[in-house]
Amino acid sequence: MRIVVDGMGTDRAPGIEVAGAFAALRELPDDFDIVLVGDETLLRGELERHGDFPLERLHVEHAPDRVIPGAAPASVLRKHPDSSIVRGLRLHQEGRADAFVSAGSTGAVMAASLFILRPLEGVDRPAIGTLLPTAKQPVLMVDAGANVDCKPHHLVQFAHLGHIYAQDLMGREEPRIGLLNIGEEPEKGDELSVEAHQRLARDPGLLFVGNIEGREIIRGHCDVLVCDGFCGNVLLKFYESVAQYFMTMLRRRLAGLGDRPELQETFRALDYSEYGGAPLLGVNGVSIICHGGSSPKAIRNAIRVAAQSVRSSMVEHIARDLSSKEPV
Repeated sequence: MRIVVDGMGTDRAPGIEVAGAFAALRELPDDFDIVLVGDETLLRGELERHGDFPLERLHVEHAPDRVIPGAAPASVLRKHPDSSIVRGLRLHQEGRADAFVSAGSTGAVMAASLFILRPLEGVDRPAIGTLLPTAKQPVLMVDAGANVDCKPHHLVQFAHLGHIYAQDLMGREEPRIGLLNIGEEPEKGDELSVEAHQRLARDPGLLFVGNIEGREIIRGHCDVLVCDGFCGNVLLKFYESVAQYFMTMLRRRLAGLGDRPELQETFRALDYSEYGGAPLLGVNGVSIICHGGSSPKAIRNAIRVAAQSVRSSMVEHIARDLSSKEPV
């Protein structure tokens, strides 16, 4: 297995990516190699700082260009064909790698993934899935920002994408699917929510548990939370800001007690870097999107998610499931 890591994606590239790659090679199963894509001089200079990097499992692919934050996603392929994002995804599309991980511009990674890897048959709009901590087990939210304007059948597709991810990577044998809404009753919400509820309720391939209000998310009432990308992105950023607020407050008020196991477990649950990157579900490949401010631990865990996706044949599972679906 070969996993491509965009070496020029984070705000502090390439040091963060190289450190994350080293951590992944040291701490995760040894059934994969890593291909770092980016400015070769910068990457090799950073590699030399580590000294003992495993030559047989860590490779460098030169890409002279970098997509900077704020670049128009739609023009990435035309204006930046030699960027680390485009070169890395080309390696994946050509079969020279099995997955792609990047902490570069979310819009650029998403647009390039859609154009290079292409959506799977039966997928109208690939969606971003991201894990949110709850009082029980993490919940997968789909979509977290790829699609701001959706139709009801798109939300049904998001539910199927999340259903498969929850089975293959989260170990949920029969994932409970919930629809984000302002009330529990089926008739609540706008036209999109009402019709999506009707379609999800009569889909025999899903365990639909109904509408999920905002206050119920944290209680773990579902395994997959379905919503459009506008609501999903607002919720994700609010969730992250609240988690960071509580982590900062706890560390300040409980100074000196931070080493207690129960507190460490709490910090891990609130730390987004523990969950790795967010997969772009529904494309013909494994594309994992990370925060621009990712730490080495976040990159390591994103590589872990990529490797798990390949091992579980998640893309093939999605292709089988959605290509045979009739509109509900």
